[in-house]
Amino acid sequence: MTKNLDSEGLQSIARNYDLFYIDLWGVVHNGVELHEKAIIALKKLLELNKEFVLLTNAPRPIDTVKVILEKMGMDENLRNHVFTSGEASLSYLSKEHKSQKFYHVGPPRDFDLFKDFKNYKSNKINDCEYLLCTGLFDEHDKDLNFYKDLLEHYVNKKMICTNPDLIVDKGNRRELCAGSVAMVFEKMGGEVVYFGKPYPEVYNQSIDNKNKKILSIGDNLNTDIKGANLLNYDSLLISNGVHKNEIIDNGIEKVSKQYESIVNFIQSDLKW
Repeated sequence: MTKNLDSEGLQSIARNYDLFYIDLWGVVHNGVELHEKAIIALKKLLELNKEFVLLTNAPRPIDTVKVILEKMGMDENLRNHVFTSGEASLSYLSKEHKSQKFYHVGPPRDFDLFKDFKNYKSNKINDCEYLLCTGLFDEHDKDLNFYKDLLEHYVNKKMICTNPDLIVDKGNRRELCAGSVAMVFEKMGGEVVYFGKPYPEVYNQSIDNKNKKILSIGDNLNTDIKGANLLNYDSLLISNGVHKNEIIDNGIEKVSKQYESIVNFIQSDLKW
């Protein structure tokens, strides 16, 4: 049974945990502006000397995301807790695909991810050793059939996906993410290596999490909550995120069952 924390707040359970994994997009901000109640909750965790990671499936290095958060108005002492799926992918890429040519599937704003090996970027998909998917091309950001046509003759190549999210809500607009392209590729028989939630590596790289009681907070059942379930962490779902309408229509028990996930706690918005 999922417990609703809207009246009691995060403060009612915070002392039970040593470490918090907290999603950024959909929890701390909406892609445009910070959620002030969430910022207050983060500051309260600092006051209690609680460890937390702002763990995001952003296909970019940590420093790039910190700059974005600074522009939104987030204090430095909070920004220093950020870890990204893009950062998690970099050590793998440097070890397993060093000096290999790749074809980038994604927008120019993600170029920071491979700035240290940009000379190996190929402009032709037939002239690469692997595919690096960080998102969708700006000019083809709504039509997944474009990617089916683009990739159908290259399913023999490995794809590295640096954001397993399928969708994200930016303000009031829903956008497709890299995970949607990777899903198309997999359905055609392609191999995908994922970095980010729900896969364990991004959690383990971000902080020493051994022998700690952990709560994972996020708005996405496929990534935030599934990751918590896989690693045996407790979970708190923010219901005003990507599943808002589903939960309003069907209730959390039915929706969590549909996604084969266990949700320990639920809150409309993250608040102390």
